[in-house]
Amino acid sequence: QGQIVESGGGLVQPGGSLRLSCVVSRSDFHRYAMRWYRQAAGKEREWVAFIASTGNTAYDDSVKGRFTISRDNTKNIGYLQMNSLKPEDTAVYYCQALDGRWGQGTQVTVSS
Repeated sequence: QGQIVESGGGLVQPGGSLRLSCVVSRSDFHRYAMRWYRQAAGKEREWVAFIASTGNTAYDDSVKGRFTISRDNTKNIGYLQMNSLKPEDTAVYYCQALDGRWGQGTQVTVSS
């Protein structure tokens, strides 16, 4: 119980789109906020986006207007829709949910 699994990463050209999913195996997912972070090679993990249990959202300035965080509480899944991707978005993307638990991450590579 409480496992978090990300998916949806891959290789995409600059300007392309990807949608990441975060599946949470616990029925009280809806009670908690959820966050997406990313970690590029050789850099520290950084916060990307936040969604409250109420649905309120917040974004880092570097992704504002390009990324959209959402959640489906009926399915215990969170999403990160990423549009207009740039090479600097290349990183391993992590979901944090429930009581601060982390998934294993999914690699996103933006390259031509």
